[in-house]
Amino acid sequence: VQLQASGGGLVHPGGSLRLSCTASGNIFSFNRMGWYRQAPGKQRELVAVITNDGSTGYKDSVKGRFTISGDVAKNTVYLQMNSLKPEDTAVYYCNARDVSSVIYWGQGTLVTVSS
Repeated sequence: VQLQASGGGLVHPGGSLRLSCTASGNIFSFNRMGWYRQAPGKQRELVAVITNDGSTGYKDSVKGRFTISGDVAKNTVYLQMNSLKPEDTAVYYCNARDVSSVIYWGQGTLVTVSS
């Protein structure tokens, strides 16, 4: 199973980016997909998650600015990021969990928020 993430880049503070992630390979059914991020010198942290029934959850600091969407059953997830701040700068990783609780990770996409 491979998770392919894309959409990162350089953006000014207040700008927007949209991350995409699609899974391929011998996929056993996913029941959750999400996005994590890791800033330099910091631990990887959960940013947003969506389950196969459409429920979502967010890190407090991104609520109201980021929106996760997609179709877990179709192995696709997006992260719309608005009002970006310098502290959002990080490598963003796509993540998926299947019904056997096996966890999969994408390769990461760099988001840099800077003036």
